[in-house]
Amino acid sequence: MPPFQLVATDIDGTLITSERTLSRRTLDALAAIPVPVVLVTGRPLRWLDQLYDQLPERLPAICANGAVIYDPDTDRILRAESLPVDMLTDVIKRLRAAVPDISLAVEVEDGRSFLHESSWTIRWEHDHRIQVIGSPEELTAAPAVKLLARSATADPDEFLELVSGTLGDLATATRSSSSALVEISAAGVTKAAGLAWLCEREGIPASQVLAFGDMPNDIPLLTWAGRAVAVANAHPAVIAVADEVTLSNDEDGVAVYLEQAFEI
Repeated sequence: MPPFQLVATDIDGTLITSERTLSRRTLDALAAIPVPVVLVTGRPLRWLDQLYDQLPERLPAICANGAVIYDPDTDRILRAESLPVDMLTDVIKRLRAAVPDISLAVEVEDGRSFLHESSWTIRWEHDHRIQVIGSPEELTAAPAVKLLARSATADPDEFLELVSGTLGDLATATRSSSSALVEISAAGVTKAAGLAWLCEREGIPASQVLAFGDMPNDIPLLTWAGRAVAVANAHPAVIAVADEVTLSNDEDGVAVYLEQAFEI
């Protein structure tokens, strides 16, 4: 019997290289292991194609830090948990009061579209699904699977602490970026919660899940899974909660661990 029944892995900074590519070794390892693989990512749904184009078969995905669960075989959203409009309005009001230089954006339509303020810098993604808003009210015109908040001046860890303290139990705040960018979801929405729902549906206990990650948004996932592995380039807080540390993403750390764990 395999040592685990399911492998759950983050994408950016973990499974793919710094060039956003899957190495040949990683592709071979994913194809060789005898258990399902689930992508568990902060990425929105529309960013999955960048990875799927490199894979021989599309993998199930838990997107937006657990808010959206996607089945690529049927092209269906199995589950989505959004910030409702009234909650989104309250969260934004609190953030604007606490952070003078804040810039905001929202993932809407289950992560298929992105709306942002004019002060928000689009770093590399440019297509028709990305739109600048004409008025602040457009941010709260519809439920959002994720609210994104950015500060141009804050330290990344301190900014997460400030946002988390400002929101309290109202919403869940985390981060996956090296910059002062915080990702906000409905209360209780985490990568762990999303994967737990999918595993319960498939009859797989947490003890039989092998998980990989690198950033603070992976901490709930790693503390939930039976075996937690951080890549060597991970945030110190992630390494602190991991059971083991593998090589970095640029050294095929996930593939190396899978080869050893499954003896492939």
